[in-house]
Amino acid sequence: MPTSRFEPSSIKNKVKREEIARKQKKAKRQEKLQRRLAQAKAEADDPLAKKKRLAQNVPRTLDNTREYDPSILTANPNAEAGPSTLNSQEDPSSSGAHAEPEQQPQDESAADIANDPFAAYFSGAFDPTIPPKVLVTTSPKATRTTYDFCDELVGVFPGAEFIRRKKGKGFEIGRIAGWAANRDYTHLMVVNEDMKKPNAITMVHLPDGPTAYFKLTSIELSQKISGHARATAHYPELVLNGFVTRLGHTVGRFFQTLFPPMPEFQGRQVVTLHNQRDFLFFRRHRYAFRSTEKVALQEIGPRFTLKLRYLKKGLPAVKNLGAPSKALEFDADENEQEQQALKDVEMGEAGARQGAGEGDEEGTETPQLTTSKKVLPPTEDEYLWMWKPELETTRRTFFL
Repeated sequence: MPTSRFEPSSIKNKVKREEIARKQKKAKRQEKLQRRLAQAKAEADDPLAKKKRLAQNVPRTLDNTREYDPSILTANPNAEAGPSTLNSQEDPSSSGAHAEPEQQPQDESAADIANDPFAAYFSGAFDPTIPPKVLVTTSPKATRTTYDFCDELVGVFPGAEFIRRKKGKGFEIGRIAGWAANRDYTHLMVVNEDMKKPNAITMVHLPDGPTAYFKLTSIELSQKISGHARATAHYPELVLNGFVTRLGHTVGRFFQTLFPPMPEFQGRQVVTLHNQRDFLFFRRHRYAFRSTEKVALQEIGPRFTLKLRYLKKGLPAVKNLGAPSKALEFDADENEQEQQALKDVEMGEAGARQGAGEGDEEGTETPQLTTSKKVLPPTEDEYLWMWKPELETTRRTFFL
């Protein structure tokens, strides 16, 4: 049965076929243009019609269709009107059944915020005019490219200081973290290098952790950015976007502690950390007020992208840290082991009673020497969260 629609492909003459096809495409574009102009004219007269159209025509993206995570601290991401609206929102009777579970993560987050390692920073225990003291270093045998990136990081964080990492044994990250914590540093940043390019950053909050490891990609230094502005020594403002889960709040508060709590607004500098699909996009701009209604942004740099791989509790571990060599062990009967244990216990109790009696007779207490507690790294790592491929069950699964 012949089709009712004329197809240019049925024309055997190539020149004529291309001419007819061009005319059809042009007519189709003109028809679409006229339709959009008519729609714009109608919406100019009726603003409510445009709002209704935009509310109905919401595109489906990975962001607004992400899988619901119970650890999300804000409102349900599917609550917005759109293709991802939950059935519970359509049925008013089911709203009461879901009200209590939605409030429970907020209570848990309040407890987390009150007891996390960053609570002292937000409680006002430190002077807001003094920037955090950050130590920036590299992996062993770093190249010039990594050193240039470290120079950019020192310019971003007001209280940062770069120290070149020495070669040889005894300079593990855990030992460096303990050394820095004993010298009143608040953060440690180690830029890792692979194939003569920076590929990861390890951030340690001192003195008690946690430790975060980020993959580093899409690095562009300030000199490579066209029309970039020059940075000043003013404390920048910090903008955090898209951190909605409990893990995301921890990461966001981690980055907040890297900057002074009181920015210097006269510098007009702002640092943005935008989280989208668990990728953290870092940007730094200077804004200028062109008029009372318009503001322009000029990028300062650098720009790079981070992706969280794991979060550890405490400082990075150092295996066999000061551990003595294992003594020789011989086979023995269970009865002999029990008798030896009982003897040790009796001797310990007798020594304790004797020491107490001597203290009572003399009537004085032995003075205790107050020494400063040194920060030592642990010998085993304890992971709070680690990314694994099997965690991403779908493309709409995000963790921050």
